[in-house]
Amino acid sequence: MERIDVDDGFSMHEYRAKLKLLKDNGDTRILEHRDDLGCPSCGQAFDRLFVTEHRTTSFDTPPDRPFCLARTDEKLLLITH
Repeated sequence: MERIDVDDGFSMHEYRAKLKLLKDNGDTRILEHRDDLGCPSCGQAFDRLFVTEHRTTSFDTPPDRPFCLARTDEKLLLITH
């Protein structure tokens, strides 16, 4: 399983064939996992990927499943399993 590589940043365009964009408001995106792609943190399959360029973010409710975090210089990724 190919793992999302965040060593040199993250570009959703590198993985566009394996991720479906569900929501995009410019600085924040939610993507759905569509194919054989591993979490950048643990390497396991995942359901959704939340990507933000904001330095801070809040959620109304916490994810109701296990999640991982990954950080690049410009983005924070929250991955739900």
